[in-house]
Amino acid sequence: MKSKAFSTRFLCMTGIMAALVCIMTMVIQIPIPLGYAHLGDAFILLTVLFVGKRSGFWAGGIGSALADLLTGYAYWAVPTFIIKSLMAYIAGKIAYNKDGTCSLFSVRSLIACIVGMAWMVVGYTVAGAILYGGLAEGLASTPGLAVKGVLNLVVCYGVGALFEKAKIRPLLTADRKGNA
Repeated sequence: MKSKAFSTRFLCMTGIMAALVCIMTMVIQIPIPLGYAHLGDAFILLTVLFVGKRSGFWAGGIGSALADLLTGYAYWAVPTFIIKSLMAYIAGKIAYNKDGTCSLFSVRSLIACIVGMAWMVVGYTVAGAILYGGLAEGLASTPGLAVKGVLNLVVCYGVGALFEKAKIRPLLTADRKGNA
């Protein structure tokens, strides 16, 4: 029986991936209405696909919210935590098979990543509308968020292909066999 507790390996891998998400969110920032575009989302998806669903949930939420706190967008930290954690949760629910396996180059994983990014766009559009007082304000960020989503998908699959070629999945996953 698989334990649901947080193992030392899980905590360490999740912490490392949260730091990587935070760094990739902070390093390259391209201004868009109501915020900035970055590569952190690609690393949230990579965490989900290579490390596991639970790690993706926590690393995505914590790493992204921490980046908001550190870059002067503290008022976005809570919405970001919710949006990015749910993005990872949604992608993980779709990407993984019933047996706990996930393949980067499967239709299932591609759909998972696209749906996760679509949620991110919708989530930030709604959050922007709430934080800035109107739907028009929230919708102003939608085109930039959509472009950011596509860019992050490309980066996710590019870096993911390198991970697969290097055969590092067993080093990142909880059971060291490639399963989450």
